[in-house]
Amino acid sequence: MQDYHYRGRDQLGEPRQGRRQAADAAEVARWLLAQGITPTEIRPQPDAWLPWNADGFPLRRAQACGPQDLLLFTRQMRAMVRAGVPLTQALASIQASTRHAGLEQAIGTLQTELEKGGTLSQAMSRHPAIFDDYYINMVKVGESTGLLEDSFERLLEQLQFDFAMRQKIRAALRYPSFVLAAITAAIAIVTTFVIPTFATLFASMAMELPPLTRLLLGLSAFMTRYWWLLLALGAAGAGAIRWLLQQPQGRWHWDRNKLRLPVIGSIIRKASLARFSRNLATALRSGVPVVEAFAIVARIVDNAYYEQRILRMRTDLERGESLLRAARAAGIFSPLELQMISVGEQTGDLDGLLSQVADIHREEVEYEAGRLSAAIEPLLLLVLGVLVGILLLGIFEPMWNMTQLTRR
Repeated sequence: MQDYHYRGRDQLGEPRQGRRQAADAAEVARWLLAQGITPTEIRPQPDAWLPWNADGFPLRRAQACGPQDLLLFTRQMRAMVRAGVPLTQALASIQASTRHAGLEQAIGTLQTELEKGGTLSQAMSRHPAIFDDYYINMVKVGESTGLLEDSFERLLEQLQFDFAMRQKIRAALRYPSFVLAAITAAIAIVTTFVIPTFATLFASMAMELPPLTRLLLGLSAFMTRYWWLLLALGAAGAGAIRWLLQQPQGRWHWDRNKLRLPVIGSIIRKASLARFSRNLATALRSGVPVVEAFAIVARIVDNAYYEQRILRMRTDLERGESLLRAARAAGIFSPLELQMISVGEQTGDLDGLLSQVADIHREEVEYEAGRLSAAIEPLLLLVLGVLVGILLLGIFEPMWNMTQLTRR
């Protein structure tokens, strides 16, 4: 199989382009004509997507797509399925309008698999970096029940919810991150360029410098002379941290400890539980078995510590424990959440109660994210004031002492 890039015009004269896997260019031309597209150019694509397996699918994807690209794809698929457009034709139309190269190439392989008689969920499983287990299982449920439109509708709602939660957390962390970066840059500039100017003046003074001034001068001299060493150590530290977070145990400890951070930890906790509640509610509403739903949701909750606890709940459920007892043993739910789970289990409306929990946490995340800046601003101002005070005291104390000696 060869990857071909094509250009053409549809029946309305609109330009179309995309990628297609085929044995030769003639096969691509026949497929385009069957889709109502008149080809104007068909050329082999470079080997950016190789290697291919025996079925013509890439063994590994070269580029992942972001949540907005997947959200747009899901919205388009929902509209196409609702309108009764055949899946192959729907994928061809979406591929022609997709601007993300990785997703565009993946859509082409979905078409190829469908034309060979495969299912959409099977084709999506070949691209785990784009379509996670939750997405694939929701599509599989829609295929088995004949309600594929409902599956894409619920997937769209869930993706919008997850995207909104991520944006809230990023917005909450943006202000303190920017202030800390500005403080770090200011300190580096002062110690590298400003303090050396005063070092020449202090060297001409026939007096003993205060300890704080000597400390600042030594720090400035070290940074000026060994700035390359600091950069190397910083890069090595960042690489070590990244490697550690890629290890299961390191990621577990990081995800657990960040939940204990003041103010920010509460937002991360509630956002993670909101994602868990909404995803589990959607899976249960779609007919996914409870034990299987827990296994799926655990992998997409985006927190290694919570993933371990959710999988423990799944094990307890397999042993015959009630959901309430399993939730209590997990130790990650508040009394309010446990009460909602208990009511949902007793009334048989667990998905509805979990959706309410997700909505409650979403509102709390929005509120706490809105007041995060007001909560952190006094602490940042205190840190900034202390640093400025140290710099001013270290620089102007020798001048003050010299002035006093001169007057005497």
